[in-house]
Amino acid sequence: MDLSLTILLAAFAGGLFGAAIGGLPAFVFTGFAVLVGVAAAVGGSDFDIITNVAFGPVFGPHVAFAGGAAAAAFAYRRGRLENGRDIAAPLAGINDPITLIVGGLFGLGGYVFQQLLVGLNVAGYTDSIAFTVVVSAIVARLAFGRTGVFGSLDAEARQRGRFEPAGDRVWVDYQQGFLQAAILGLGAGLLSAWIVTAFTEANPDYAAAAGVLGFGISAASLLLLQTGFSVPVTHHMTLPAAVAAGAILAIGGSPLLALLLGAAAGIGGALVGETFSRLFLIHGDTHIDPPAGAIFIMTSIVIIVGLFIA
Repeated sequence: MDLSLTILLAAFAGGLFGAAIGGLPAFVFTGFAVLVGVAAAVGGSDFDIITNVAFGPVFGPHVAFAGGAAAAAFAYRRGRLENGRDIAAPLAGINDPITLIVGGLFGLGGYVFQQLLVGLNVAGYTDSIAFTVVVSAIVARLAFGRTGVFGSLDAEARQRGRFEPAGDRVWVDYQQGFLQAAILGLGAGLLSAWIVTAFTEANPDYAAAAGVLGFGISAASLLLLQTGFSVPVTHHMTLPAAVAAGAILAIGGSPLLALLLGAAAGIGGALVGETFSRLFLIHGDTHIDPPAGAIFIMTSIVIIVGLFIA
C-alpha cells in the first residue's frame, strides 16, 4: 500500500486532469494505457505501465474518471454545466478552477480509498477499482446532486416504471434492450476470454497482461463514442469474461470451458450493467457508473463461484 506524499500528489493531479479533459476522455486514455502496458509487458519491460499508469494515479478509473465524474456533478450544482451526468465534457472549458480542484480531491480520495481496500484485502473478493468508482460517484451525488442515490422518478417515469427507460431517462439507448445487451455480452465475452486463453497458451507469464487486454480494447473503443459514433460500451463485459476465463485456466480447466464461462460472464456483465443503470443512473442527476457496478459485482460472483469450485 503506497500512500507516500509523491503518490498522493500524483493522484490529486490525475483527478484534476481527468476533470480538465472530462471523465470519458480520461477513461479512453486508460484504455490506451492498458494497450501500451500489455505491449510493454509482453516485450519484457521492467516498468509496469498497467499498474502504475493505466490503473494507478495517472489514468486509474478510480482517480481520473472518478475525478471527472465528480467534477461534472459539482459543476452542475454550481450551474456551470447543464447536465450533471455529462462525463464527456472537458471541464477546463467552463473556466471554473474550483471545479478542477474538486476533481483533484476526488481523484486523491479515490486513490486512498482503493489502497485501503487493498490493505484490508477487500481486493481479494472484488474489483476494488470498480468498487471505488461506484463509491466515489455515490459520494458525489450525495454531496452535489438533488435526486438521492437511487434517483427520483417524474410522473411519466413512475407511470411506465423504473425499469422502462425512455426519453432522457436512458443510459446507452441503442444497447439498453436486455436481448441486445446479452448478444453484445456474448460476443465481447467470447473475444476477451479467447485473448486470455491464447496468451496463456503461448506463455503463462503473459496471463496477467492478457487479463486486461480485452478491457483495454473496450475502453479505447470509447474514443469513437466520444466523437459521436454509436459504438457499444463493453468493458463491463470483457473484464468479467477475462476474470472468469483466467480463473478456469488457473484450476486446470480446458480452453473451451474457459471460453464458455467467459462468454457467460460477459453476458452477465451486460445484464447487470443494464440493471444497474436503471437503479442508479437514469433517474439521477449525476453519474453513477453502470459498467463499474457490473464489474465489481460480476468479479465478486466469479471469485465466490471459484472458491466453491476449488
